[in-house]
Amino acid sequence: MYDSPNLDERRSFETMDEDLDRSRQILKNNWLRMTLPFNPNQELASIIARFATGDGEHHTPIEGLNLYRQSAATVWQHGAYRPCFAIVVQGHKTLTVGADTYHYGVGEYILTALDLPVSTQVTNVGSETPYLCFGMALDSERLKELLSRVGIPREAVTAEPVRGLAVNPASPELLDASLRLLRLLDRPEDIPAMAPLIEQEILYRLLTGPNGPRLLQVAMAESQSNRVARAIAWIRGNFTQPLRIEELAERAGMSVSSLHHHFKAVTAMTPIQYQKQLRLHEARRLMIVEQLDVGSAGHRVGYQSPSQFSREYSRLYGLSPLRDVEGIRSPVAAE
Repeated sequence: MYDSPNLDERRSFETMDEDLDRSRQILKNNWLRMTLPFNPNQELASIIARFATGDGEHHTPIEGLNLYRQSAATVWQHGAYRPCFAIVVQGHKTLTVGADTYHYGVGEYILTALDLPVSTQVTNVGSETPYLCFGMALDSERLKELLSRVGIPREAVTAEPVRGLAVNPASPELLDASLRLLRLLDRPEDIPAMAPLIEQEILYRLLTGPNGPRLLQVAMAESQSNRVARAIAWIRGNFTQPLRIEELAERAGMSVSSLHHHFKAVTAMTPIQYQKQLRLHEARRLMIVEQLDVGSAGHRVGYQSPSQFSREYSRLYGLSPLRDVEGIRSPVAAE
């Protein structure tokens, strides 16, 4: 005759069953991890949403790493991009540089190799699905240090200059490194040791990716793109002053014709157009943020003629300075 198990034996069987169920669940989870596609964009979006709780730009403990959130579509915004790398993980952004227009969305990255005046607009967002993005500043000294170790293909230095800005799909390796960098926000004690290593890996991925020539050309002292970058740096530091192309070409170590050709190849605009956009963006900021009147703002950025300032402002922004600023300040417009 079969004897019923006693209480201790029943508990032992129950424990074995629980252990077996737990083992089955672990095996199932591991199988799912191996068979289901990994989506780093979702985890990146989760991290950004936790640390960027309100709209706007958010600085992080990692120097040069900023997070961006926007829960409503925006009108065109105007400013300047410094050398940076950024990935969109939710939403969509349209960007113009000169006559060029770029669109980038989830899983795509934008690489800016030098300073560029830009206009941007965020679309395809809502309060439940805000625009989420992170950006990492590109350090020229760190880039040069990395180049000295990995070697430089000569064809990248002597090639015809390309645009200083590009949009491409992020590779799995680039997404993986970016995710590891953002995970450090949950482990701030690891940032000093780990962040520089991961940032160097990201730089390496960018250099060896489809946009590597953009970084190489700007970094190399003997390249035409580097000479254009020197011209850009001078214009940025002196944009309120009259621009003399002959002097600018001499500073950049180029002929006037070469400066015009290569400057437009890299920036999609001429040196005069570049200076003009810097002036107008700054004048607009002065009127909106510092509440300067139209005449004072135009004069502050280097315009001697109020009518010329108004004419060029209207051409860029589509409205006269007064109407544009009044619309932005208006409570009705804000609603």
